[in-house]
Amino acid sequence: MPVNYISFPRTETPQTFYGQIIQVFNNHFAEISSEDLEQHLTSNQVLDVVGEGLEQIGFLVEGRQQVTIHRPVFFGENGEPTVRYQIDSYQPNWNCGLEVEAGRSWNGNAVHRDLIQGLVMTDVDFLVIAVPKLYRPGNIRPYDKTKDLAEALYGHSRINLPYRLLIIGY
Repeated sequence: MPVNYISFPRTETPQTFYGQIIQVFNNHFAEISSEDLEQHLTSNQVLDVVGEGLEQIGFLVEGRQQVTIHRPVFFGENGEPTVRYQIDSYQPNWNCGLEVEAGRSWNGNAVHRDLIQGLVMTDVDFLVIAVPKLYRPGNIRPYDKTKDLAEALYGHSRINLPYRLLIIGY
């Protein structure tokens, strides 16, 4: 079965470019499937598998050609960034940040960190978080838990997130 995905807010039409991102993950699903592989991949291993496909649709990808990607949070004197956060991948034409998480996606709070950092990074209007559908041991379902968290955040009247979100379960 291919990846699962959902976009938020659910009251807005998903972006057309989401299909290109989802296709990259689907093209490599057999190599990254958290439900089918005996050994879980790390987030860097998943990013290595999908990295070339992401580059083909305009993403800068961490680790490829020795690239580390940072998004500014604050600017200081002479317009120099004073606070920056590292991100796995960024597509500048879409203002789209992408994070790939693995085993620590849920229990290690990586998803929570991604959601918070997405709030303050400049020029991130769209955030994509890719998480495993299944994580063993414990049969934890990070995709379902991430989806539930996004539902609470985007559905609550006290919160107005400044970016649109796509969650991919691999």
